[in-house]
Amino acid sequence: MTTEPTEDELFTVFTRADLGGDEKLDLMEFTMVLESLGLSWARHEVQDRFEKTDTNHDGFISYPELRALLDTQGLTGPQRA
Repeated sequence: MTTEPTEDELFTVFTRADLGGDEKLDLMEFTMVLESLGLSWARHEVQDRFEKTDTNHDGFISYPELRALLDTQGLTGPQRA
């Protein structure tokens, strides 16, 4: 994606990458989301961002955690009301 994804687009990218259907992303699924959004970070950067984004330290990224990361990167528009 070359522009900021809408909330619906971001949620669609998240659910498509959520191969387990468990509403959370492992590292591989997180990497798929980043690639879908056109973000190309080195492997060590992806690992570092994954660990920092996993704020509850359960080893997975939830949608709110992903949204918070992208907000801090300036990569999302306003949330739905």
